[in-house]
Amino acid sequence: MREEKQIKASPNKNSWQKKPWFWPSVYAAIAVVLIGLIFSYNALIGDEEEQEVVQGGSASEDSNAVIETNAQTETLKYPLSEDIVNNVEVLQDFYDVTADAETREKALLVFNQTFSTSSGVSLSVNNEPFEVIAAMSGEVTEVKLDEFTGNEIVISHPNGMETRYSSVSDILVKQGDKVNQGQALATTIENEWNPTAGIHLHFEVLQDGDHVNPRNFLAF
Repeated sequence: MREEKQIKASPNKNSWQKKPWFWPSVYAAIAVVLIGLIFSYNALIGDEEEQEVVQGGSASEDSNAVIETNAQTETLKYPLSEDIVNNVEVLQDFYDVTADAETREKALLVFNQTFSTSSGVSLSVNNEPFEVIAAMSGEVTEVKLDEFTGNEIVISHPNGMETRYSSVSDILVKQGDKVNQGQALATTIENEWNPTAGIHLHFEVLQDGDHVNPRNFLAF
């Protein structure tokens, strides 16, 4: 009797294709990888934007710090271009009780036959408009709009000083602005409170809250 040869069926090489879970698992793995890449990219972009915002804030803070540092070492300068200083006329002086009679008389303001003392100096340049500039670096703490007495800009300085610029128009700054010494602020005009002065700037200086004579710092 012929011995029959038993032949074993070899494993089907494509048996993996019959497993229904294979391809879905592959797709799921690819999806997980893609989602991970997207999250990583978004996180990287977010960190860069946050760094830019932080750096931007730091630049602004550094700018403010520079202005304050400068103001600590600055000396008061003219509230107008030095090119026209020689043409400046002091119309009204600061009222100083210790000054001579002529100076005190020049420091009196007259409105409706009523006298008042000047807390600053009124400056004119040939009765023509001129540009008003910051006498020292600081922060604009107030902008008063009053056509009768003349619009006014108030700037406080880190050294305890405060400067005031009134009888101005075309104002270029607003409350809260940081300004550098020499920066343009406005242009001079005339006002109804002091009509005899014509187009002028009324400039005041305060030290620790008290009015002081601007001539103590500037040779008008």
